[in-house]
Amino acid sequence: MPSAVRTNFSPPPSKQLKPIPFRPMKSPIPDYLNRVLENARPIEDGKPASYIETLAKADTSKIAVALAMVDGQIYSAGDDDVEFSMQSISKAFVYALAIEDAGLDKVLEKIGVEPSGDAFNSLSLERGSNRPMNPMINAGAITAHSLIGGPDWTAEQRSDRILKAMSKLAGRQLRVCEEVYEAELRDANRNMGIGYMLKAAGIITGDAQQIVQGYIRQCAINVNVRDLATMAATLCNAGCHPATGEKIIPQDSVRQILSVMTTCGMYDAAGDWVSRIGIPAKSGVAGGIIGALPGQMGIAVFSPKLDSRGNSVRGVAICEQLSSDMGLHMMDVSQIAQATVRVSVATILPGDNEPHHTNCNKEVIIFSLRGVVRFGGSERLTRAITRELGDPNPDDPGSGRSRFVCAVVFSFRDVFSFNAVAQKIIQADITRLLLDGRTVVVIDPVGVLEMETKRAGSNLKIVDNETAARDYIGGIGCHTVSKNDEW
Repeated sequence: MPSAVRTNFSPPPSKQLKPIPFRPMKSPIPDYLNRVLENARPIEDGKPASYIETLAKADTSKIAVALAMVDGQIYSAGDDDVEFSMQSISKAFVYALAIEDAGLDKVLEKIGVEPSGDAFNSLSLERGSNRPMNPMINAGAITAHSLIGGPDWTAEQRSDRILKAMSKLAGRQLRVCEEVYEAELRDANRNMGIGYMLKAAGIITGDAQQIVQGYIRQCAINVNVRDLATMAATLCNAGCHPATGEKIIPQDSVRQILSVMTTCGMYDAAGDWVSRIGIPAKSGVAGGIIGALPGQMGIAVFSPKLDSRGNSVRGVAICEQLSSDMGLHMMDVSQIAQATVRVSVATILPGDNEPHHTNCNKEVIIFSLRGVVRFGGSERLTRAITRELGDPNPDDPGSGRSRFVCAVVFSFRDVFSFNAVAQKIIQADITRLLLDGRTVVVIDPVGVLEMETKRAGSNLKIVDNETAARDYIGGIGCHTVSKNDEW
């Protein structure tokens, strides 16, 4: 992951000048997410799941997206507080619990890992072994549910363990939507048939009816996209909760879950999903989809209209744009290079040529980027900007301490390339600073940012090196003092 380091040097109190009022810097990432939603909103294909009465009546105008970074930062847009049932998204996390409780070897004896090529509610088992093909179809998920706890556990004990685990992953207390549960239970004939088939094949040993009822109850747990993005980010973060740092899922289990999500998470559309979008994912018939890109971020989207395979139509479109814009496809070889962000503050000292320049003895802040910059790198840079130049936050000591600097410098001399969305986000950062009247200097010797000075504003200066940047800010011949000698 990109890292941020801040060094600081302040001039003596006698040299401090009256600060210039600036508006607090805000991140452009929510605006980007809103644009992604607006691109998907006109899509009218698909319809809600008609076989579950409550889901059939869902408000199809609802649409939302959330991104959770592995360090706990969450961005969201749209109807991000609207709750909906997890449905099959729960399968990935219950599979993790089954591995924890029964052990991977026992789980693999009962559940395969191969794509089935069939619908998610297919009445079929693997030839020879009689196992369900994988844990992401209903037969495999019902089997995984049966492995929670011990052989003597009641249905209530299994359901309670699952709800507590889901709540810990989401970072808040979740609840079961009883209306959805009752509606699914009234039309559970097919799942009951799968349960009895598994019982007859010797795959499950408990009461088939109770196990299926428990499976339906896990599917009825309510979440919103921020919950799901956090849960997905836990998978991205080697099983550690992104906000608390608590180890919730063993790393070996995470690898197993993400592998199966990649090959089977989108049902019989898995191959198309991997080739076009390339993110380990799991969908649910309430309209939710999660994506988990290891080491980077968890993604969650919601829109109730489904395609013929049971995946959210708008949700798939949103994920496809995010993957394309951000370069998130896991087979993209440029993912290997990681961007780093460095923050430093320097004080302008007078030079012989212009000893009385108005910026002498004032501070400048320098944001330096290095490497191949994708969304993750631009997000870390944006967060560093908003922290340094935004309002002080009582819960974040040191935030807002650079909001009165006389100039903001971006150094891209060590940037190999930007992808499209990173470039747009950083350009938006700079534009917002300029609109606020700040002086911005960009060190960009090879033009990787591709930002035009005239279009951006008169307070923008693009230069080739640090000397030119210093001369522009503090007058020809000025020099700077900072702890790390970067400037």
